Amino acid sequence: MADYDVIVIGGGPAGYTAAIRCAQLGLRTACIDRWRRPDGAPALGGTCLNAGCIPSKALLDSSELYRLAREELAEHGVKVGEVRLDLRRMMARKEAVVRRLTDGIATLFAANGIEHLHGTGRLLSPRRVELAPAEGGEARALSCGHVILAPGSEPIELEVAPVDGERVVDSSGALAFASVPRRLGIIGAGVIGLELGSVWRRLGSEEVVLLEAQETFLPACDHRIAQEAFRLFTAQGLDIRLGARVTGTRTGRRQVTVRYEDGTGAHELRVDRLIVAVGRRPATEGIAAPECELVLDERGAVHVDELCRTSLPGVWAIGDAVRGPMLAHKGAEEGICVAEQIGAGRTEPVDLGRVPAVIYTHPEIAWVGATEQALKAEGVAYRVGTFPFAASGRAQALGQTAGLVKVLASAEDDTLLGVHVIGPWASELIAEAVLAMEFGGSSEDLARIVHAHPTLSEAVHEAAMSVERRAIHLFARRG
Repeated sequence: MADYDVIVIGGGPAGYTAAIRCAQLGLRTACIDRWRRPDGAPALGGTCLNAGCIPSKALLDSSELYRLAREELAEHGVKVGEVRLDLRRMMARKEAVVRRLTDGIATLFAANGIEHLHGTGRLLSPRRVELAPAEGGEARALSCGHVILAPGSEPIELEVAPVDGERVVDSSGALAFASVPRRLGIIGAGVIGLELGSVWRRLGSEEVVLLEAQETFLPACDHRIAQEAFRLFTAQGLDIRLGARVTGTRTGRRQVTVRYEDGTGAHELRVDRLIVAVGRRPATEGIAAPECELVLDERGAVHVDELCRTSLPGVWAIGDAVRGPMLAHKGAEEGICVAEQIGAGRTEPVDLGRVPAVIYTHPEIAWVGATEQALKAEGVAYRVGTFPFAASGRAQALGQTAGLVKVLASAEDDTLLGVHVIGPWASELIAEAVLAMEFGGSSEDLARIVHAHPTLSEAVHEAAMSVERRAIHLFARRG
């Protein structure tokens, strides 16, 4: 008899979700994960809960409250005394949030009878896994019916900007600064770079420079949304330099000198701290013994089909380690998909075209489905509807009027093709669009749903109405 029905390698959102769903379906389940807290204790949740999604959002929210207290509360008639930053307290709150959530996962494991094996897992064969204990000692082989690979991802390193953990840091290090850097440099103006830059700019960095090698800002976003984002972030004090290719760095006792080239020539930038945020790659190195012949692609991602089956029988892979967007919620859904195939025989793949993406800046950016530039490139006939938050009563009351909602619908049958939002609580508003698209909805469906007044969701409603030039709170000339 095998030691377990299922062994999951990796305890991040993809892995722990898969483990919990497997256990719910009556499968004897173990999850191998090597993450440690700063005090050395085991911690589930992977990068997302421990050093990514959750701590970054905690700091984003705290830093925004600090900015509001300094710059905007007076406009609301709220008078406060001198506003001072207690960075140590802010960091302690962040760590407390992380601790509560990671402890919560451990509680769920215990409640579901899942065995958490603290160490490193490696695939030996389709039904055998090697466990190397984190505490040291001899590795041992475990047998199982199925293996789910969920090793997650890791920051991409740059030879021209080696991370030293002090002056030059990766995204995790940028969440743990002991003081606010006066001059902050960031290599990469993508999701991670923008969020981290926003945090430290709000907390008092006088200069935040983002060096982006690509000529286009946020190319994955709809172009109009990206243009609006560039304008707003620049106004907030983020110095975003496109087409800036870093060629080298030199770390001194107090500063880092960054050399880069753009269309106007070679330049140098001196900063107090430098964050390397050029993306992430699958953390698949050493995930399988060479004799397994597990198939990886050119990026190091595990090759899977639409149901997350690998090239080996009984071996599955999910989350950041496989194709598709590196998003926690995408990985979690794949974990459920795989668990239900193993334990219930259900074969319903995750629709990657319906996975929402969010950038937690201020204002937030969120989208699902196709961009307008993608539809043009594919020759798809479409119609567009937009609505600005400046025309929203709730946004005016909140004092958060920047941004817009954009709806793309098929010119043939009005099916929703994409919805894009930049504005207050875009991360929550996008859920309505995801639901509508999942059920094959149209812009007419969104336009006919009654939305409460006054709410931010009315902007989605009016953008859908705008597809047929019938938005109520926005004048549109008819051709």
